Amino acid sequence: MHITRYTDYSLRVLLYVALKGEERSTISEIAERYDISRNHLMKVVQELNHKGYLQAIRGKYGGLLLKRRAEDINIGALVRDTEQDLALVECFGDNNQCIITPACRIKSVLFEALEAFFRVLDSYTLADMLGPDPQTRTELIKLLQLHNSPCETPLVNS
Repeated sequence: MHITRYTDYSLRVLLYVALKGEERSTISEIAERYDISRNHLMKVVQELNHKGYLQAIRGKYGGLLLKRRAEDINIGALVRDTEQDLALVECFGDNNQCIITPACRIKSVLFEALEAFFRVLDSYTLADMLGPDPQTRTELIKLLQLHNSPCETPLVNS
């Protein structure tokens, strides 16, 4: 299974915003910290806002905040929401032209593998991605150059 760059960026945006806690983030600062395209991030943020992961506040003092608590953002659900095509092979789709499909076990085996993949992702939240201890969060904050953010970031945003 290959996770698209879109999903990767979605995870990184949410991680960044969660680390900032109550302090608002901007698309420009996130793009700069991760060294990725601002234009591409705008699309990602727009969808995350539309799907209820982020709250985008417009205006001079605007920015991005988590719309839900990090503990309530399930990684499996996020991947399902951001991945366009989970058809691992042709026979998963509506346009299946494969002649061996009636006797082939590839579809059932790969479907079982995909279910296992999502079972693992479903067992994690955004809070888990922040790390099990303050030291991990501190390291993420350092790597993202969020030196003005507290190490013990609140994970609740309303």
